[in-house]
Amino acid sequence: MHQSRKVIHADRPLLQSYTGKSIGVAVLDTGVFPHEDFILPSNRIVAFRDFVHHRSECYDDNGHGTHVCGIIAGNGKHSDGQYQGIAPEAHLIVGKVLDSSGNGSISHILKAIRWVIDHKSHHNIRILNISVGSESTDVDEEKSILVQSVNAAWDNGIVVVVAAGNNGPKRMSVTSPGISRKVITVGSSDDYKTILLGGNRIHNYSGRGPTKRMILKPDIVAPGSNIISCSPPGFGKTSGYTARSGTSMATPIVSGAIALLLDKYPSLTNEEVKHYLQSTATDLHLPRTQQGYGLLNVEKLLQAPEIRSTL
Repeated sequence: MHQSRKVIHADRPLLQSYTGKSIGVAVLDTGVFPHEDFILPSNRIVAFRDFVHHRSECYDDNGHGTHVCGIIAGNGKHSDGQYQGIAPEAHLIVGKVLDSSGNGSISHILKAIRWVIDHKSHHNIRILNISVGSESTDVDEEKSILVQSVNAAWDNGIVVVVAAGNNGPKRMSVTSPGISRKVITVGSSDDYKTILLGGNRIHNYSGRGPTKRMILKPDIVAPGSNIISCSPPGFGKTSGYTARSGTSMATPIVSGAIALLLDKYPSLTNEEVKHYLQSTATDLHLPRTQQGYGLLNVEKLLQAPEIRSTL
């Protein structure tokens, strides 16, 4: 969030031309607090479903989901524009699948993905952000039910964007469902920085590929260390914002950028979106299993001509 627009190498005039207006972004996480940056001047949290405690009103008892939503779609209302998300007019469709500790069951995530697919047309859901991951124990990881579920969302035309996880720098440390060959898996471009995560100071944390099936992952990287975004009351600073780190933060930066791209080119398929991201990324000259195709470059992404790919 914040100057996340500067961090990812996009010039502000170009970004202001595209805001992700009316693009639906589904977020499966710890929920969402009705932060001023989402509900003023109009409420852009268009749907909320609690798969954990079955409450009807929006809430977030951890803060992670609100932070993710802010990176994607916070409009900076609370900070007079100082802290603004990537796509400040995108709509949010939020499923709470994790509890106050940030833990959740696979069954909740599976139900939530099905809910997103079922409500795709009604809420114009073009993007599904999953900043959630687990270590796969399946011998054939691509046949795991979680991977099959995100693949089903992808096959229904939704651009699925998933975190690579924070288990790096060892090989084959990308978490599930980021191991899916179909989805867009996001690593952190600045994981050389030391961050505080789960009470531990770590660095070089971003999940590395390849997968057990030797699929090269992640697909792309974006900033993930000390990203400032929206916070519920009682979580972080009293200003309504706080800093968090991890590939969970890099993932919504990419989701927000995709919302801008779909604002410009609404007819793109998810395969074409993936192609655009890959072809416009900035090569960091790091191993492919660490950087994917490179660093998200929003300026190049939005300047790219509308050419139908032959994927």
